[in-house]
Amino acid sequence: MPTLFSSTEHRRPVYRTLLSASLMATLALGAVGLSGCNKTETADGETAAATGETLNLYNWSEYMPQEIIDGFEKETGIDVNYTTFDSNEAMYAKLKLLDDSSQYDLAVPSTYYVEKMTKEGLLQEIDKSKLTNFNNLDTSFINTKVDPENKYSIPYLWGSTGMAINGDTVDPATVSSWGDLWRPEFAGKVMLTNDMREVFGMALLTLGYSGNSTNPDEIKAAYEHLTTLMPNVKTFNSDAARMPYIEGETEVGMIWNGEAVMANDDGLTGLVYKYPTEGAILWMDNFVIPKNAAHADAAHKFIDYLLRPENAQIISNEIGYASPNKAARDQMPDEIKNNATIYPDAATLAKAEFQEDVGDDALRLYQQYWDKLKANRS
Repeated sequence: MPTLFSSTEHRRPVYRTLLSASLMATLALGAVGLSGCNKTETADGETAAATGETLNLYNWSEYMPQEIIDGFEKETGIDVNYTTFDSNEAMYAKLKLLDDSSQYDLAVPSTYYVEKMTKEGLLQEIDKSKLTNFNNLDTSFINTKVDPENKYSIPYLWGSTGMAINGDTVDPATVSSWGDLWRPEFAGKVMLTNDMREVFGMALLTLGYSGNSTNPDEIKAAYEHLTTLMPNVKTFNSDAARMPYIEGETEVGMIWNGEAVMANDDGLTGLVYKYPTEGAILWMDNFVIPKNAAHADAAHKFIDYLLRPENAQIISNEIGYASPNKAARDQMPDEIKNNATIYPDAATLAKAEFQEDVGDDALRLYQQYWDKLKANRS
C-alpha cells in the first residue's frame, strides 16, 4: 500500500445497534458475577484487583465496541468512562476551553486536528516505550507529515467519505459524480453529512478546486454552488449517516464507507457505496493524550491493548472501517480485506484527497458560510 497520509486528513462516527454474541456472553457473565465486582479477570483467566482508576475516553459516539472496553476492564481493573462528541470542532473546543481539561485521558481527533492541537500545545507526548504493540501498525500510517515520529498521536481507524445510492429506488449505474446530487429529480431526496469541511470539500471538488482550498473566492463559489443544492437536500446527518437511507428518507447523497457497510449488514442490501469520479474524501482518526490528562499511564495501556492484532481486528470488523494495523489485516478473512468499500485500491486512493488543516483564517471563512447556508435553509 502506498504511503497514504503524507498530508493531513479527516474522520467520522458510526453507530452499532446489534450486540455481538461475545458481548452478550460477556454481559451474561457480568450479571452472574456482580458479587465479585472488586476483581476483574485477566486475559490468562486470572483475576486482577480493581484499581479504582478510571480511564476517561472522549470519542465519537459508539466508535468503540463494548466488547473491547469490557475486555480491557477485565484485564486491567481500570474502569473506562466513555464520553462522546459529534464533531472535531466540538471536541477541540471542549479540550481547548475547559477550565479543567484533565477530565479527559484520551481523545480521538481526525488527523488534521491532531496537527492543529499539537501546534497549540494541547497534547502531551506519547511514550512509545509503553506501547509494546506499536510495530503492528502499517508503516504507511505512521511518521506522517502532520505528526513526525508519532510523538502525539497513534492511528486508530481510517476510511472515506463517498456517495451512497439506494439501489432499490435509483439505478446505481446512473450516479457516479458528486455533481449528480444537483440533478432536479433528486429534489428533497439528498442526504449530506452534517460536517462543514466535508460538505464544502465536496462542493469545491465539483467546481474543479481542491477540497482544501484556502482561496476566499473559491470558498465563496462553493457556498454559492451549495445554495443551489439546498432544494435537493432532505437532511444533514452525522449521527447515524446510514439511517436516512434505511428509513427511506433519502435516496442518494454522502456517507462514510463504514456506515455503508453497516447499512448492508442492517438489511439495506441495495445500498451501493461509490467513490465519486471527482475523488473521495479520505480521513484517519487517532488517539491523543490531552496535555493535562490525569491518567496518562492508563491511556497508554488502553492504546497498547487496542494495538493487539486480535483486538484491532474486532474493532475493524465490528465498526466497518479500515484498520491501520497490518498484523490485524493479515488475520482478516478475504471477504473483508478484499472489500473495496473498506480497503480501496491504489487507483482509487490516487484520486482521493485528504483533508488538511486550512489554517484559522480560512476555517473562520468556512464557518461563516456554513452558518449562513444552514440558517437560510431553515
